[in-house]
Amino acid sequence: MDPISLIDLHDVGKSFRAADGTQRHVLEHVDFTLKEGEIVALLGKSGSGKSTLLRIMAGLVNADQGTVTYRGQPVYGPASGIAMVFQSFALFPWLTAQQNVELGLEAQGVAPAERARRADAVLDLMGLGGFGGALPRELSGGMRQRVGIARALVMNPDVLLMDEAFSALDVLTGETLRDDMLELWEESRISTKGILIVSHNIEEAVMMADRIIVFSSDPGRIRSQVMVGLPRPRDVDSAPVRALIDEVYALMTMRPAHDVPTPLQQGLGYRFPQTEVERMEGVLDVLAEAPFNGRADLPKLAEEAEISDDDLLPACEALGLFGLARIDRGDIFLTPLGQRYVLAEQAQKQAIFGRQLLAHVPLAAHIRHSLEQEPTGALPEKDFLDSLEEFLKPDEAERVLKIAVEWGRYGEIYGYDYHTGLLTLPAPDPV
Repeated sequence: MDPISLIDLHDVGKSFRAADGTQRHVLEHVDFTLKEGEIVALLGKSGSGKSTLLRIMAGLVNADQGTVTYRGQPVYGPASGIAMVFQSFALFPWLTAQQNVELGLEAQGVAPAERARRADAVLDLMGLGGFGGALPRELSGGMRQRVGIARALVMNPDVLLMDEAFSALDVLTGETLRDDMLELWEESRISTKGILIVSHNIEEAVMMADRIIVFSSDPGRIRSQVMVGLPRPRDVDSAPVRALIDEVYALMTMRPAHDVPTPLQQGLGYRFPQTEVERMEGVLDVLAEAPFNGRADLPKLAEEAEISDDDLLPACEALGLFGLARIDRGDIFLTPLGQRYVLAEQAQKQAIFGRQLLAHVPLAAHIRHSLEQEPTGALPEKDFLDSLEEFLKPDEAERVLKIAVEWGRYGEIYGYDYHTGLLTLPAPDPV
């Protein structure tokens, strides 16, 4: 017999209205099923709509198109069998741990004695016995997240939705809490029948999930799916686990044909990867040194550079954009230009960066050309924001322009005055 479906999404779409009145499609044509007895991890770039999708499943946000059902019934609002855990803990600071856990039960009208009994039991389950009277400020980050999870579990949910639930914690604390959750799941000590985890951490997804969904962006769509098929507990250093981690990295760094931007989108609508020059150069430096010597497996590079997937993948995308590195099937390689860049003096690095920026980032070239055409050599940033907002919502346009400004200043192809908001041609070198 096939496992029972808990949540079903069919052709789900969601749009939000931008400040200028235009519609931005966040999700499009999403088909997804969460079945009893499975843990599913959802991976994707920041802004790909993963959190919005979770909120639609939880009944906190309505889909604009398609259908959402929980155990065959349409979801039009919060469902009593679905609970959610947030990245930010979201505890009321003036309430004790026990009072925070009891909140949902109180809202349901559960009697005080029964609330206390159930809250005590779930706090014990989460390793917080004896801490029920503590205020959130008296608890560590890991303990506060345990309270957040206890608050969800005390409702005996069928489905647990976890939105970056471990990402605000240090690595060791996050791994410990993850392992404890898996132990509760494997030993059936919680009532939950299915778990959906939104994460940026590829290793976490492989260690926890039975199935991994990779999301594309703009709008968010399911791009690929990986069946894990390994028994738990899993050894992170075992060959099968490392192979799966490599496979998921390759999927995360692959750009499908339908995601390749048109020349016009590349010009003004390309959403630059969220990364800084210092991060890019740090990755290059680690890649160039032993033991990699110019070629690395991305998971191993992340470990050696002590960088999260959420920071590494945008940096690698930017390095590829600048022609300093090449990514293929989850591996990254220094290009000949990248090798010269690593060995160059600072002034030479900035010159290379500026040349590549003009050659490969049309927005930067557009800014430079516009400044050269302007008799004063200066233009307000609003002129470029207005152009960007034809393709992007205002906050995204601001983000893209901010990155273009920082990259352009580093490459010395234009300057920026933070007091006046003017972009300017760089001052000529003294003779």
